[in-house]
Amino acid sequence: MSTSSVSRKQLILEIRGKAKISCDLKRHLSPRTVGSIMRSLPLEGHAHLLGKSILYFESSVDSGIERSRTEFKKGDVAFLPSTGSLCFFLNDTVFTKTMTPIGKLGENIDALKDVKSGDVLCIYEETA
Repeated sequence: MSTSSVSRKQLILEIRGKAKISCDLKRHLSPRTVGSIMRSLPLEGHAHLLGKSILYFESSVDSGIERSRTEFKKGDVAFLPSTGSLCFFLNDTVFTKTMTPIGKLGENIDALKDVKSGDVLCIYEETA
């Protein structure tokens, strides 16, 4: 039985050649943005770090701000509309720009701490 549902989509965030982390996108957090991301999968880009708290990669997804927040917890996933970036939080953070909350990372979050700028990140639906 699949763990995905209409309101929650289970994806894989892969650090190419290093690790895979489960990632749940939650439609109830931001339905329009999550829908745009799901239609654009798979997404891939080069990793960038913002300080020690945010890992992100830019995508081609174009969606405005939705249910904006500036405070995020370790393991949260957000979308930054100004750059089309998917952001993964390594620590609890208050960010200066508002972002759209879209989901949560599963276990093995600490694998993100080993990511270097330029590593390839890919997010996709797991196929059985």
